[in-house]
Amino acid sequence: RERVEHLLGPGGGGLPWLGTFHSISARMLRTHAELVGLKNNFSILDTDDQVRLLKQIIEAEGIDEKRWPGRQLAGVIDGWKNRALTPEKVPKNEAFQFAEGAGVRLYAAYQARLKILNACDFGDLLMHMIDVFQRHPDVLETYHRKISHLMVDEHQDTNVAQYLWLRLLAQARKNLCVVGDDDQSIYGWRGAEVDNILRFEHDFPGAAVVRLERNYRSTGHILAAASHLIANNRGRLGKTLFTDDQLGHRVKVRGVWDGEGEARLVADDIESWRQTNRSYADCAVLVRAAWQMRAFEERFLMLRIPYNVIGGPRFFERAEVRDAHAYLRLIRSEDDDLAFERIVNQPKRGVGESTVQKLHAHAGKPPARFVTDAGPLFDQSTGEVVATQEEAPGGATRFPSLTAAARELILTDDLPAKARTALTSFLRDLDRWREQARSLSHVELAEIVLDESGYTDMLRNDKSPQAQTRLENLKELVQAMGQYDTLEAYLEHVALVLDIEAESDNENVQLSTLHAAKGLEWPLVFLPGWEEQVFPSQRSIDENGEKGLEEERRLAYVGITRARESARISFVANRQIYGRWQSVLPSRFIDELPAAHVDAISETGYAAQVGGVREAASR
Repeated sequence: RERVEHLLGPGGGGLPWLGTFHSISARMLRTHAELVGLKNNFSILDTDDQVRLLKQIIEAEGIDEKRWPGRQLAGVIDGWKNRALTPEKVPKNEAFQFAEGAGVRLYAAYQARLKILNACDFGDLLMHMIDVFQRHPDVLETYHRKISHLMVDEHQDTNVAQYLWLRLLAQARKNLCVVGDDDQSIYGWRGAEVDNILRFEHDFPGAAVVRLERNYRSTGHILAAASHLIANNRGRLGKTLFTDDQLGHRVKVRGVWDGEGEARLVADDIESWRQTNRSYADCAVLVRAAWQMRAFEERFLMLRIPYNVIGGPRFFERAEVRDAHAYLRLIRSEDDDLAFERIVNQPKRGVGESTVQKLHAHAGKPPARFVTDAGPLFDQSTGEVVATQEEAPGGATRFPSLTAAARELILTDDLPAKARTALTSFLRDLDRWREQARSLSHVELAEIVLDESGYTDMLRNDKSPQAQTRLENLKELVQAMGQYDTLEAYLEHVALVLDIEAESDNENVQLSTLHAAKGLEWPLVFLPGWEEQVFPSQRSIDENGEKGLEEERRLAYVGITRARESARISFVANRQIYGRWQSVLPSRFIDELPAAHVDAISETGYAAQVGGVREAASR
């Protein structure tokens, strides 16, 4: 906004409309709300409100919400709205995406309910204005007169609804400028449509195309490697990047035996970088999936290399990892009240906050109080002695645990029947797992607990993109446990890791997924995990075929071009999955790199089997 003000100068005649598609469309909708059955003071629902409303509609239709969760339906509806599909426009075959064909009916009921509530969700902001523009030509003509020029940034990331909205506004004057890079369209999983930029010249005949091919970030070798890789995509406009900078260092490709070796290699390179008087902040490790971060985090913590995770918490601080640890801690120690509270209703069992409060009251453990080894019970807020050891129940030096309180209360009528049943089942599960812990390995135990507790099913039934990431994190967690002899040893390790404070200054290595790194840059970039099924993601290929593969290749292109001075790609020959070693193949993207711009070396021996980069790696 400040840059626009500066460009226009004092006589610029006021600022133009600046904002996202949704914020500008919301501004329009406030003026024309009545044309879509709303008042101009309509509310915009956030995701939690949207899911809560959908749950009510699902239950009112007599559908099992546990089998068909509201959050899943929210994702399906969001996908339809990204393509500007109202209930009557949804293709018949897509109706079966939810509840065996009930999805469209539920969508229609949801839209009707929103109007009664005088509300809309995020997708409606564009959908409603597209509807207004199409059904009320006079309104559209008003905006044609009002808006003489349109400019869109990051056009490759627009979805179908955004593109339709934009075409309707631009069709009269055709003073439309879009800026984007088709080779950096990496958000297809959230509705972005690369075809929006690919077909721009067809939809706007006579449009002038200006190729911005000079690169101001990366050296010649980096650009050449990235350009050669992305040239394998068919769906692209094509460009030839160049730089006035020097060729610099060739892209390094290295093969190692396993993930721990890869983490060791990256950490050693970072330390060597530091010894040349360069900063930790110059370095970034960019991974395809969040679960890959764990090995690097542990290595960095061991060597006291400061790091940040861009766009999320550290691995052991993630909610699903903490939940899994809480289950294991409670199995190991029935007195771990913090673990009990965390997972007694996770996944939801019908044990609400009021039930937990009754357990606290029954255990006689007021908040902020404790008993010292010497006996007296202190109130932490006042420092006063409120009971002595002899005055404490039974003369004990501590109060009963919440687990013990639960065992007593399920035998009474003090709790609602639903909560009693849920607690009884939960305690029975804990007892069974505690018995199994005597004979099973802690890795097998973790797998059983995550499965039988319903935690894994909870994430599988959640169709949001984050759910798959959380499942992958749990798989990596179980794999990590296999490196320790006992459950106690593993939990002790985790406690020590969490106890290490992050550095407070800005001299940190950056850890990030490739998606979160778009638009950022560093002198030294590490790109680990270039193996088949990991990168390109097998899930992306399975779901979207060639289109998914091309988006994965664009993601690789984005990763390489984050580097200003040096890009270092690595792959492993073996990965440990659920405690078992599996051989993995180098990514096909490695074969697509140009040997002339790459320094390749591998300790795995696999490289000698194939030509190109792998052949160079074997020498």
